[in-house]
Amino acid sequence: MNEHAKTPAITQAMIDAYDEYTHLTLDRRGFMEKLTKLAGSGAAAAAIAPLLAANPARAAIVAADDSRVSAQDATWPGASGEMKGYLVRPASQSGALPAAIVVHENRGLNDHIRDVARRLALEGFVALAPDFLSPLGGTPADEEQARQMFSRLDAAQTAADGAATVTYLEGLEGSNGKVGAIGFCWGGGTVNDIAVASPALDAGVAYYGRQPKAEDVAKIHAALLLHYAGLDERVNAGIDAFRAALEKAGKEFTIHVYEGANHAFNNDTSEARYDKAAAELAWQRTVDFLHAKLG
Repeated sequence: MNEHAKTPAITQAMIDAYDEYTHLTLDRRGFMEKLTKLAGSGAAAAAIAPLLAANPARAAIVAADDSRVSAQDATWPGASGEMKGYLVRPASQSGALPAAIVVHENRGLNDHIRDVARRLALEGFVALAPDFLSPLGGTPADEEQARQMFSRLDAAQTAADGAATVTYLEGLEGSNGKVGAIGFCWGGGTVNDIAVASPALDAGVAYYGRQPKAEDVAKIHAALLLHYAGLDERVNAGIDAFRAALEKAGKEFTIHVYEGANHAFNNDTSEARYDKAAAELAWQRTVDFLHAKLG
């Protein structure tokens, strides 16, 4: 049997349908009905759906027990209650290091984001991955339940919790007082919101994130690095207005569009959407940018 025949063909329309399901109005049942039509059968749709979704069983790039990092659960004061998260440092840390907030996708604080925080720690940062679902009791184990909880978050409170997290990291022992933020998908939009809400944020990296309102851009003090996927029409529709507002306000920013890449191209647990070349280039640009801005 041909090995390649075991993998169903995944089209851009299927990826777009999944994006509609995870970010817009399509529910799980509607998504599977649409995917069944696109795939030609229910069996094909059932085989394709897991390839579009993130797979929590995929191996971490930096294992949770990697001896090169020191990780712990952490709590700190949010804007209106206690925030919880995952704090990681290089195990060999001596002296103060720059700090970075790692903001999760619309699945909450999961193992993939903890892995990203560990990767950042290995690059020489104190990395903190907050659980922005903390006001609702924290990220549940059920990913679908977590996704639904995001509609209950108050955007202003989330941004304020992010600003409080910046303050926490500024004064954290082992931090040099410089703080950046990196976020993906929902987290990318949240990084933009934190940049608006916190004049203390020194640098922000938003991966395919929703843009802030044009009238709020003048409040941004952080230097921004903005990564977009070339095939991500939904998010990319806001790039031109954001660029114009940043230029008008005289802000420091860089925009990169990765042609041929899909939304969530950095998430290596999503087989269909992960783009290794784009992810590795964006990551190197991110690390270099954060070191340049944070020391």
